[in-house]
Amino acid sequence: MSDASLRERIRAESERLGFDRIAFVPAGPCRDAPRLDRWLANAYHGEMKWMERARERRTDPRRLLPGARTVVSLLTFYDASDDGAAARWRGVARYARGSDYHNVLYRRLRKLVRRIAEDAPGSRTVTAVDARPVLEKEWAERAGLGWIGKHTNLVTTDGGSWFFLSELVTDLALADGEQPHPDRCGKCTDCLRACPTGAIVEPWVVDARRCISYLTIELKGSVPVELRPLVGEWIFGCDVCQEVCPWNRFATPVTEPRFRLDEGRFRGELTDFLRLDDDAFRARFEGSPVRRAGRDGFLRNVCIALGNRGDRGALPALEAAARDDPSALVREHARWAIERIDASG
Repeated sequence: MSDASLRERIRAESERLGFDRIAFVPAGPCRDAPRLDRWLANAYHGEMKWMERARERRTDPRRLLPGARTVVSLLTFYDASDDGAAARWRGVARYARGSDYHNVLYRRLRKLVRRIAEDAPGSRTVTAVDARPVLEKEWAERAGLGWIGKHTNLVTTDGGSWFFLSELVTDLALADGEQPHPDRCGKCTDCLRACPTGAIVEPWVVDARRCISYLTIELKGSVPVELRPLVGEWIFGCDVCQEVCPWNRFATPVTEPRFRLDEGRFRGELTDFLRLDDDAFRARFEGSPVRRAGRDGFLRNVCIALGNRGDRGALPALEAAARDDPSALVREHARWAIERIDASG
């Protein structure tokens, strides 16, 4: 089978499996390696020490798979609607309101790899969805799927930035050259101006230590006191820089039910979450991205959101958490929330 024929068979199979876009680009050194090094040197990665590891593999997929010749970049849209029941849970980033995309996309990738192995016996392919050291946005941009916006998310002209990226790295010669997408941000700086914490310190540079997504997910300890009021009512992730992006007016409708709001997980009120113990938290958010924050981190976020909301009706639940919660982290943030509500009058 010719490379072109194999490429088209893979393209057709990816569409059948539910991927929305696919592109093939030659494997080689990453051009963003110097930018990554500067970002790490500035300690903008905060506690994400895993970003420091495996630099050689992260900046050259041929280190991830010796003999790699092609990076296959895949794009999958998720539900960007924010109306009805979803609007009540605006404090949860839209990508996290349904099933964990890692599980969904990995299953699809494994099926795609099996099909490739059938059509090209003896070939070698590895999969990547966040967890592997791959600079996925660079490969998607070089493949022509979109461009990296000033908020550092990939953006497309026909679907904005509401999507997941995943990759295959293979020793098959499937690429037909690079087709980098031109930058369409122009002079727009809406995302920089809208970021509540000023985390986008300059175009294409995010100080994760100030980013609400980092603070509510990656940070395992206390949220800096000076940043807590700026977090607003976000309890897992943040969508502000995407919400203000003009290109997201062209969001693509999504039919995949696993990427839509799971109302069972998010039923009730914010204060209800403060009653969850470890077992109840794990059971409620089984198969959800929210589990990544952990029970204590998630309840920490809930306390901050309640404090910023200023609803005195939340005081009994917060007082119980401040007094009885087994986690010192939760008790600390519950006390902060109580003080903030009291100070608001």
